[in-house]
Amino acid sequence: MACAGAQGQELVKIGQVGPNTGPIAHLGKDLQNGARMAIDELNAKGPSIGGKKVKFALLTEDDGGDPKQGTAVAQKLVDAKVSGVIGHLNSGTTIPASKIYFDAGIPQISPAATNPKYTQQAFNTAFRVVANDGQLGGALGRYAAAVLKVKSVAIIDDRTAYGQGVADEFGKSAKGAGVKVVATQFTTDKATDFNAILTAIKAKKPDLVFFGGMDAVAGPMLRQMKQLGINVPFMGGDGICSEGLAALAGDAMANGQVICAEAGGVEDVGRKGLDDFKEVYKKKYGIEVQTYAPYAYDAVMTMADAMQKAGSWQTDKYLPELAKIHHKGVTGEIVFDAKGDMQQGTLTLFTYSQGKRQLLVVTK
Repeated sequence: MACAGAQGQELVKIGQVGPNTGPIAHLGKDLQNGARMAIDELNAKGPSIGGKKVKFALLTEDDGGDPKQGTAVAQKLVDAKVSGVIGHLNSGTTIPASKIYFDAGIPQISPAATNPKYTQQAFNTAFRVVANDGQLGGALGRYAAAVLKVKSVAIIDDRTAYGQGVADEFGKSAKGAGVKVVATQFTTDKATDFNAILTAIKAKKPDLVFFGGMDAVAGPMLRQMKQLGINVPFMGGDGICSEGLAALAGDAMANGQVICAEAGGVEDVGRKGLDDFKEVYKKKYGIEVQTYAPYAYDAVMTMADAMQKAGSWQTDKYLPELAKIHHKGVTGEIVFDAKGDMQQGTLTLFTYSQGKRQLLVVTK
């Protein structure tokens, strides 16, 4: 009987991509764990779509945070005939991969990529469940001016699509709020020595340093800032806003020094649902959520919801349902605009105290 039941199931393949190796592998694993959690939950319910019993399978691929590797694994997932893709994490891998999925007609939901270009390509297959850089950088720029009352800032980016994008949007917003940009510097997403750029920044005496990049670079940068006596607030986007940042920075991060924004989040009414998710995650994996797991979980559930509504996992059948979906997720209400962006791009600002993330404010 069990065999017959298993044979009667249709397999629905969902691709999932992130950097599972390299300096931000901990963030890629976080994303993968969130997607896996959703798949396990869906299968535990014995799901049916359009009257047919189905089993969801997660096909995970590693793009290493590298655009070339990202397009290679995207093609691999297309060849595997997946019904949808959750990913990628970095904007620099998500954007080139999105063309491959679009050409194959495969819906893609990124739980992490924030660069506006991703949804500006007019690909009807591209969606994201997080706010974009315009919203993220804009909120941080306004916060720096209105709340922190800074008069001058120095901006560093890591030259990636994500890092440059969020840094540019922060700079625009800060300038618009009357803040002076006294220095702009850049590094790479693999750099470890920032002495030269930080020394140049120190001479300009900024009230705040903004970094567009990921936590694996931000941690060592904070250490070197302390060594050089640059004791000013340090700000960044969701790339630095992980639970792991404190460990990467060591004792270099003063309480309240770092302010960062997660490109999503829930207001008071939805906080219990997100807290419950984090508890279940910790119980399942034995570690804390870093950043992206709840968004990956919601991306899978949103895709499955669209399939249910369409009564099909065929891409051309459920894609129209995905475009008009209203899905209540653990990260809030998921509704896409005409480009595939979140209609209500919520942001959560955090700081760190005693090595732990602390919520400052939820904003839009």
